[in-house]
Order: sequence, then C-alpha cells, then structure tokens
Amino acid sequence: MMVVRIRGKKVGSRLRRYCGNPHLGFSCKLLILKLHKVLQVTLARVLQKSRFMISSSLDFSVQETPATSSKLQTPAFDAQFPGVNGLGLSMARLDLAPSGVGPMHTHPGTSEILVVVQGSITAGFISSSDNKVYTAKLKKGEVMIFPQGLLHFQINAAGVNSIALVTFSSSNPGLQILDFALFANDLPTDLVSKTTFLDPGLIKKLKGVLGGTN
Repeated sequence: MMVVRIRGKKVGSRLRRYCGNPHLGFSCKLLILKLHKVLQVTLARVLQKSRFMISSSLDFSVQETPATSSKLQTPAFDAQFPGVNGLGLSMARLDLAPSGVGPMHTHPGTSEILVVVQGSITAGFISSSDNKVYTAKLKKGEVMIFPQGLLHFQINAAGVNSIALVTFSSSNPGLQILDFALFANDLPTDLVSKTTFLDPGLIKKLKGVLGGTN
C-alpha cells in the first residue's frame, strides 16, 4: 500500500485500520476523498514555488561525441513511440557536445518547447514578420518556446555536454535543416547563387562538405 506523509505523519499505513473500524463516524470513501484533497492542495503549493521540476532519478548520461558535433535528437515521435500517435504531442532529447550545434532548422507543422536539464544552451529563432532575432542563453531549468515553422537553432554555451528535453505540439514534427536544403541536394549551383547571392565557388565548397551535387 502506498504510504504518503502529511506534516511528517504516515497516513497510508493506517488506512486499513480506519476503514475496518465500525465505530468511526466517517466512511473509508470519505477518508480517501479528504486525503486526495490534501494531496491536491499540497501539490499546488509545491508547483507555485517552482517553475520547473524534474526527477533527479532520471538518467541523463551523455553519449561520447566529437567536440564539434552532437547526437542532436533522440526522438519519441509516433514512429519510435506509437503511443503518441493521434495525441498531438511528442518529445525528444537533445544532446549537445562541447561546441556542438543544432543548426538553423524548422519544424513546419509544430511549435516546440525546450527545457535545459544539464549544462547551458544558447538558443534563438527568427520572426517571420520582420526577421527579428530572439536569442537567450539558457541555464539548467530554463525554458524557451519556438513558434511553429520559424527558423531556430541551439548551440552549446558551456564547456561540458549539455542536454535539453524538447516537447512538440505534434506526434510527427517534421524537420528541415536550412543548410541541407541549400547544399545537400542536387539543386543547381547557379540557382542557389541567384536566390542567395552567394558566390558559386563558396556554394560548390559547401556542397562538397554536405554531399550536394550540381
């Protein structure tokens, strides 16, 4: 039987004795309802004092990665976690090694909330109305929201592995990385140059790095 403590006293262990006593002036059901109400009030007070809570028992060990790269995401989307299918939500874990980067990207069909649970991350997004840039250096326990479809990024801002938990408003967020969209496919160099005003030589160099052709 679950034991809970209210003001330092064990109440769960006495529940069977109370329920089996015919001389008490209240029913077992009423006792449980009163206990549930006290727990609700206690939880509400705790949440009012803390903007973010996370269990210290969760395992946030980090995979070894090169200094300039990251594992980026360990997703829990509908493909990996079918239980979220149709619920309009999903999660992912973001691992950034020292100097690691989550490059400029977008999720076309979802908004995103990022919570730092280890280290420090500089994150930001670009407004679609006036191209205004919003950035913040987030410490452990701090949160940033990325509105649906906007270009955004994350950079490790600490000298240690940094980790964040990310929640999406879709079970299948989708992903488009800006650098890959321009330089990791067969989009002709002259078209990239005309639409971005970049030098063709630089474009070919970037295509060579990212695996693009033409």
